[in-house]
Amino acid sequence: SNPFEVKVNRQKFNILGRKTKNDVGLPGVSRSKAIKKRTQTLLKEYKEREKTNVFKDKRFGEYNTKISPEEKMIRRFTLERQQNYGKKSIYNLNEDEELTHYGQSLAEIEKLNDIIDSDSDTEERGMLSAELTAAHFGGGGGLLRKKVSSGQQDEEEEKPKSRKELIEEMIAKSKQEKQERQTRRESALELTEKLDNDWKEIQTLIAHKTPKSERKDKEVEKPKPDEYDMIVRELGFEMKAKPSERMKTVEELAKEEQARLQKLEADRLRRMRGIDEQANKKKPSHVSADDLADGFILDKDDRRLLSYMDGKMNIEKEEEEEEQDKEEEEEEEGGKEDNENEEESEEESANEDEEDSAADGHSDLESDLESEEEAAENKEQKKHKTNENESQNVEEQDTKREAAKSELPYTFGVPESYETFKSLLAGRTIEQQLIILERIQKCNHPSLAVGNKAKLEKLVGFLLEYIGELATLDLPELRTIDKLVLPLYNLCQMFPEAASDSIKFILRDAAHDMEEVVEVKGRATFPGLDTLIYLKIVSLLFPTSDFWHPVVTPAFVYMSQLLTKCHITTLQDVIKGLFICCLFLEYVSLSRRFVPELINFLLGLLHVSLPRKHTQGYTIVHPFTPVGKNLELLLVSDKKDRESWQKQNLPLSIVTRLKETSTTEINHIRLSCLALCFDLIKKCAILYESLPSFHEIMHPVRILLTQHVPVNEYPEKMQEWYHSALKELENKVKHYPPLICEKKKPVPLKQFTPKIVKVLEFGRKQGVNKKEQERKQLIHKHKRELKGAIREIRKDNQFLARMQLSEIMERDSARKRKVKELLGSLAAQEGEWKAMKRKKGKN
Repeated sequence: SNPFEVKVNRQKFNILGRKTKNDVGLPGVSRSKAIKKRTQTLLKEYKEREKTNVFKDKRFGEYNTKISPEEKMIRRFTLERQQNYGKKSIYNLNEDEELTHYGQSLAEIEKLNDIIDSDSDTEERGMLSAELTAAHFGGGGGLLRKKVSSGQQDEEEEKPKSRKELIEEMIAKSKQEKQERQTRRESALELTEKLDNDWKEIQTLIAHKTPKSERKDKEVEKPKPDEYDMIVRELGFEMKAKPSERMKTVEELAKEEQARLQKLEADRLRRMRGIDEQANKKKPSHVSADDLADGFILDKDDRRLLSYMDGKMNIEKEEEEEEQDKEEEEEEEGGKEDNENEEESEEESANEDEEDSAADGHSDLESDLESEEEAAENKEQKKHKTNENESQNVEEQDTKREAAKSELPYTFGVPESYETFKSLLAGRTIEQQLIILERIQKCNHPSLAVGNKAKLEKLVGFLLEYIGELATLDLPELRTIDKLVLPLYNLCQMFPEAASDSIKFILRDAAHDMEEVVEVKGRATFPGLDTLIYLKIVSLLFPTSDFWHPVVTPAFVYMSQLLTKCHITTLQDVIKGLFICCLFLEYVSLSRRFVPELINFLLGLLHVSLPRKHTQGYTIVHPFTPVGKNLELLLVSDKKDRESWQKQNLPLSIVTRLKETSTTEINHIRLSCLALCFDLIKKCAILYESLPSFHEIMHPVRILLTQHVPVNEYPEKMQEWYHSALKELENKVKHYPPLICEKKKPVPLKQFTPKIVKVLEFGRKQGVNKKEQERKQLIHKHKRELKGAIREIRKDNQFLARMQLSEIMERDSARKRKVKELLGSLAAQEGEWKAMKRKKGKN
């Protein structure tokens, strides 16, 4: 109605046929509607924000519009009857059931017939009957009258009893009832005693068991338990789960192990010094049965006297004096024990003499003399026995000391230099060396102290150096090296960085040495046995299947250089080269990486085993040469040696013993090398069969085996190795995938047809196709809804802020009003007080 509250939304252009919805807006009306809606919803939630009580209507079908009111009423009535079915109200007194309390009927209790005397000691004290309350506390005339029969009613009306008579009669009744109760109790006790006695007599008859022979006849077969019952019983007797102990951490385990080793070391040192543990333990003194254990007076004052010497306290002297006193006390105790033993022996002998004299009271004097002589002999024999026991104890202590000295110590510190480490292990057996290394690791675990980690990291380098020294001996101790790999592996797991650094340092030194030899001499030689063992240890400590590894990759490169740069001049070089080939196969067993140096080296070894007259249909690669003095290095011309050969493994220690061997043994070693070469060719064929260029790689090896190798001259076992290797090479089928052009989508030719573009209508969301158009419409709708939601949230916050401000204003106004009232009352009091003061002053 108000024109100022109307807002007109004008359009820029009037379009024919378009219907407009919001030409005229009423902002005041819409604002009032929004406020009303917020007061009904948002304000209600705000006021109930700290309240948790909620009323829920659980009436059946109250908000279900599909059910008619008649059906609702019927269903509700049936549910109510179902709930109340089978329940009887305890307050329904119209039923025939009699209500009881502690076995007594409530109807009889309500009559209140019991009159209890105040002097009664029974359990019914405190219960007052109606007559007693009427007598003591008064009441109507009807209560004072005694109830009598209808025949005597007229006489009682004429002669009513006085109050004194009624009280006397009441007292007599209560005394009579008390006596009756006492007699009943006594009779009940007599009856229970009699029943107990009778029951004991009957029980002896019942407890009599029938003999087993009679029972077997009378026994009835018991029904076997059901499977379900058996399962239930088993579940009942099953052990319940108990909480297990917590798993200990690595630090806790290390501390326990260190404490155990320290205790064992202390025991060993004590045994080595000859100190007996049982001797230090004081024997308990004899205590009589009548001793009250109150003799707590100290025999000795242990307090120290302060004394100074040159301005310092004399502590050392006091400690020395205490030690001397302890030693003297021990000696005195030992002397006392010996004296006690002698006295006991004397007393026993005296008692025996007295008994003998008592038994033979009428004997001659000769018998007394004989008994004295026997006593003296017994004393001498006992002294002799004590001396023998002492000598035996001394011998036992000496043997214990020697055994303790020969024992290994239980605690070791980490050696700071290689010389100390070597002196620890020198002259020890393999088992003792392993025990020493294990105890060093346990006693110096990194979790026990701060500097232990750096010390154990040094131990890795010392152990590697020690292994290399064992390998360079004239007779290399390969078994010891094999056992020492386990503690080295444990250290590598604890300190991988230190282990990798030390092994990389060794490999770097070996590679530099080889390069220096190549620069000086022009050719390199195979390294010593220690370097080969280090290469083997690398495969045991680190993963060899990785594409790149900081330790394995340098070792891989170094081995490939050994097979290409080191010349083959002796049989030792052949054995070392075969060992490196075996290591290569071990390295690439999982990754199946192709190693061309391995195939070339095996081809060169086969070439070296052939006589010179054979023509070549293959190429030889460095370090082997088609012409030279070392061409027939593996050729065996002696027929007897070939026939007597048997397949044997080639240990690494044979490298140091080749100079002392005979010609037949050398020929046998050559044949064993050739057999190992055939075996390695077979393994390479199995390993690289999946390569597409497998046949091209193995082609020279196949030509050499089929055309040049004199198979008939070899022994039977060698021929078997040869045929198995050749079979692996020839059985592989060539599978070459044909060359196919890469599949590409054909490029269409350029055409000159006009491009028809859809005319975009004004107002619609533009898009290339229908899906794009729908997507843009959805994006537009989402933006619009988001803006509307943000606008509504902002209005809700403004509404709540207004409500909170109004609450604060109300509280402030109420507080101000109360403060004004208080100040007014105080001012009135002040005025009255001043007026009274003025009056008093005038007076």
